[in-house]
Amino acid sequence: MNSEHLELRSRLEALAIDYWHDVDSNGGVGAAKFYVDDGIYATTIREYRGHDAIEDFYLRRRDRGARVSLHLVNNFRLANVNAERVHCQYILSLLAADGQPVLPSQPAILVAVVDEVLVKQIDGAWLYELRRITPLFRGETPTTG
Repeated sequence: MNSEHLELRSRLEALAIDYWHDVDSNGGVGAAKFYVDDGIYATTIREYRGHDAIEDFYLRRRDRGARVSLHLVNNFRLANVNAERVHCQYILSLLAADGQPVLPSQPAILVAVVDEVLVKQIDGAWLYELRRITPLFRGETPTTG
């Protein structure tokens, strides 16, 4: 693995962490800005295409009331890397519950594989064309996806 690959991996992993931080700390208010105009946020249940649909998803999530969530990113890796497009994959662990902290401790309510395709923009920024979440393990607490 060369230094350019490691630098890109670090940059895109930080982008994923920033995305989930916005979801956890800000209810996803800024989530749509991480996607290209017709970007896709997909789960096994539903697909949200474009900024309006992604913004609407997070607005409905916030309208449900207080929720505490922690999205943990692990085992981040890159594949199919080229100058304009990159495929990323990582394990996402979600700890979450409705209500105000401090909430009862419980194991992760979801452990999933996240597949992402990012596209490099003219200004050098990377934006999500696709984020697909595929659950491997799911607890009894409902997710919002």
